[in-house]
Amino acid sequence: MAYAIGFVLFALGITVSVALHECGHMWTAQATGMKVRRYFVGFGPKVFSWQRGETEYGLKALPLGGFCDIAGMTALDELEPEELDRAMYRQATWKRLLVMFGGILMNFALGFLLIMLLAVVWGLPRFDQPAETQLGAMSCVANQGPDQKALPCDGAGPAQRAGLQRGDLVTAVNGTPIKTWKEFREQTEKQTGTFTYTIEREDQTLTLPVTPDQAVVYPEKNGLPKTVSKVGVGQDYYGPVTYNVLSAIPASGAFTGEIAVRTVESLAKMPSKVVDLWQAITGHERDPETPVSVYGASKIGGETAEHGVWGMFILTLASLNFFLGAFNLLPLLPLDGGHIAVVLYEKLRNVLRGRKGLPPGNPVDYMKLLPATYVVVVLGGAYMILTLVADIVNPVKLFP
Repeated sequence: MAYAIGFVLFALGITVSVALHECGHMWTAQATGMKVRRYFVGFGPKVFSWQRGETEYGLKALPLGGFCDIAGMTALDELEPEELDRAMYRQATWKRLLVMFGGILMNFALGFLLIMLLAVVWGLPRFDQPAETQLGAMSCVANQGPDQKALPCDGAGPAQRAGLQRGDLVTAVNGTPIKTWKEFREQTEKQTGTFTYTIEREDQTLTLPVTPDQAVVYPEKNGLPKTVSKVGVGQDYYGPVTYNVLSAIPASGAFTGEIAVRTVESLAKMPSKVVDLWQAITGHERDPETPVSVYGASKIGGETAEHGVWGMFILTLASLNFFLGAFNLLPLLPLDGGHIAVVLYEKLRNVLRGRKGLPPGNPVDYMKLLPATYVVVVLGGAYMILTLVADIVNPVKLFP
């Protein structure tokens, strides 16, 4: 039940994020004197609508986004005679840019508010985490139940008995070099008797023998159990830091800056992730760094809710808003960034024409840009389908 609630809430959060993106366009257009003819949440058949002033507001059957119909977004739009002077393409450059940036800024603002909420209620995660194979808290070895939850246990675990300490950096398991926590866990679980950890502690390199305990685990919920070796140690982790409302403002700003850098890096890596997504579909392990679809993001929301990690739920939704804003900045039609590029081109062209004593040129002919737009739409659609299929057959899993 918790998973279903989280899934629905996250999907609703995505819908609200997209709806507010379109609100950013609508409100800035209305504030600068343009006519907004329609504002709808969703696509497809109309469920209901109402007229308020000169704008029709409504809901459509498929909650997969939304749209804001501003009169004269391009010179190709059909206009009523009374709409001509208020057509968007005839407005001053700063007004057009404000409207185009309105949706993007709305996503950034919503992401920042979610980060603020996270900072005050759950705390902000730290980016300066320990090395991936650094040991953390130690305990006894517990068996798992069919629900993958640990059963009660007591006493010292094998790691403690072997003299391992929190902060030890494991570089090899029984002579096999490791670099990730996944490799640490896999190499540990397959040991059948006493083995060694090679660790770095302060300025020393040590080799410590460890005798593991055997534990029953369920690799999949309600699946078949298996017995593996465990030593009773977790990955080291620095917990989140909470703030009051005032101190949360600068802390959230700095945190947002870190997310911005990571978002740009993710955008730059998107083309290279096609191979990883295809491999995930064809049976390889899913790279957790690959993009996710709306469905995949909602599944992540459901998992975080199921495990009670609501802070991660909020962080994921905030990150999604930053990604939506940044993605729309790409100078490609039909994205907002493509329209921004057209507006800036027209302004630069007219400035250069003015210096030559020529009148302003005609608006950009979007018909000539249609082939490039179609390429973006087709490639983008194919990428979305690829991501959706990967999320269905081999989803990203935050929890083992």
